[in-house]
Amino acid sequence: MRVAVIGAGTIGGAIARALRESGHEVVATRRDVERASWLRDHGVAVISDNREAARRAEVVFIAVKPGKVGRVLDEISDVIEGKIAISVAAGVSLKELKRTADAKFVRAMPNIAVLVGESFTAYSTEDLSEEETKIVEDLLGAFGVCARVEEEHMDAITGLSGSGPAYVTVFLEAMVYGGLRTGLPRETARAAALQTLLGTARLLMETEAHPAEVREWVITPGGTTIDGVFELEEGKIRTAVMKAVDAATKKSRILSRRI
Repeated sequence: MRVAVIGAGTIGGAIARALRESGHEVVATRRDVERASWLRDHGVAVISDNREAARRAEVVFIAVKPGKVGRVLDEISDVIEGKIAISVAAGVSLKELKRTADAKFVRAMPNIAVLVGESFTAYSTEDLSEEETKIVEDLLGAFGVCARVEEEHMDAITGLSGSGPAYVTVFLEAMVYGGLRTGLPRETARAAALQTLLGTARLLMETEAHPAEVREWVITPGGTTIDGVFELEEGKIRTAVMKAVDAATKKSRILSRRI
């Protein structure tokens, strides 16, 4: 399909690249075109004119910061009329999107793992036909796994998976530092931590086991793991992670009230 990505920043650029690598014709916009020039190496046309990009496209992604969504939609409203428009701006509701333009809006939340085709992308919509829904899922499927959810859950998705890579990297960095503290070479500690994270995620996905089950597979009476788990529990790691998700969810809701 012909797709426009309005706002080729970090996430917008990743989206443009993923869509192009999936075989779509993609034009992306950025005010400073040279800052997105790397996309040209991946076959993405890069221009500064939002209206022209939206005019060319059958589907338009809105990938600007939440506070700029209204201004962008005012600019392109007449050229996206009747088209599918997918917003990935945190906290911007379908109601707010529809207030500005007469397009078929989708609210979506990918994460930065779009860069490697492993994003979890949730989306919500109200106006699409079955055929149009299939188009949206085909496009979002280029990012990794996608799932349709009720819009009331989108802020929580933002707090959990949208922001999630940041939480995971904090934990991963801590694992690497733990390895360094015990004397492991830096590259060995990094490789061991990354593969452990990847392997555990795959194990959980393929066995469909509850995380607690896998933990019990590893823990043995009087063994090494139980001492490590004890320290994690004493540090209230689960409480900290739950608070992080809750805080990011609340911020998404605050953003929605500011638009």
